[in-house]
Amino acid sequence: MDALLDLCQEICLGHECRPALLPVGASTLALVSENRERFSAFCGLCLPTPGQLALFNSKGQVSSLAASLGIPVPEGRREDETLPDFLRRSPLPCVVKPVCGEKLGLTAADRYIIARTEAEAEAACARFSQLAGEPPVVQAYLPGGALGCSVLAQDGRVLAAICHRRLREYPVSGGPSSCCASVDAPVLQEYAARMVGHTGYTGLAMFEFKEDGAGTPRLLEINPRIWGTFPLSRATGSGIPLLWCALAWNAGNLDNPAPLPETPVPQRKKMIFAASDLMAAAGYLRRGKPGKALGAFADLVNPTVRDGLFEWGDILPGLAYFRALLAKERHK
Repeated sequence: MDALLDLCQEICLGHECRPALLPVGASTLALVSENRERFSAFCGLCLPTPGQLALFNSKGQVSSLAASLGIPVPEGRREDETLPDFLRRSPLPCVVKPVCGEKLGLTAADRYIIARTEAEAEAACARFSQLAGEPPVVQAYLPGGALGCSVLAQDGRVLAAICHRRLREYPVSGGPSSCCASVDAPVLQEYAARMVGHTGYTGLAMFEFKEDGAGTPRLLEINPRIWGTFPLSRATGSGIPLLWCALAWNAGNLDNPAPLPETPVPQRKKMIFAASDLMAAAGYLRRGKPGKALGAFADLVNPTVRDGLFEWGDILPGLAYFRALLAKERHK
């Protein structure tokens, strides 16, 4: 923390202004939020409070709050309910996940287990209880598609939003998006606005939804930070990244504010993460889903489909991602 604070102070004193500090990782965001008074002396911030982070990072609290605000959520195990009692009223399969998998250092694909038998559910509960030191969340499995609503908010008001549908994922058994497309989903934006307004939230957040058997989207969790499909906000021309920077700058430079940029309606775009999408294609082939695999190959050569990381104008982030992905594959 001290090194980051010293850097902000150095920039502040050297340029006679407070730089905009935009924390990307969850740990850095938490650190800056907890020490916001110290950082605010040398930089501008647009991020949630520690209380808002704790609330949105807790799947149990998010589910309870959403239900109280009339937002559909998956059927879940009650605090005083045993696993067998829950399974008697909510048939298998079920999903078991820790209250906050990020704090446990788990990858996105390892933050939940789909249990298809009672024995698998018991084993999953035991595993996550041991890791986290508290009972995990147990919810009914939702068979429908995955959706997201990403927002930038200030003091409880949504200033910009973009929604997307996950088309492919890696690992194919359940992981982050390898391909997604922006969609028009006003009901998801309205749900997100309810949560933001009730909590007075400031900063970035992505609301994750999944459709049940009837096609009704239900809120699974919230990522109160930059999310995996964040590059889609740039690919669609949503203006969210620039607006976030301007809000942070203005918070630190009240006497020299920047004009807030416009946030146009996001364009309809499809985006892939090429390396992980190709590995997803292989996974779909192994699972007997050639249609999805062919879709990945078609999108790879389609010039209208954007890559989420690789751009010829700045190839280093994409190359770093490829190296990390290959290293992860070698260690499997």
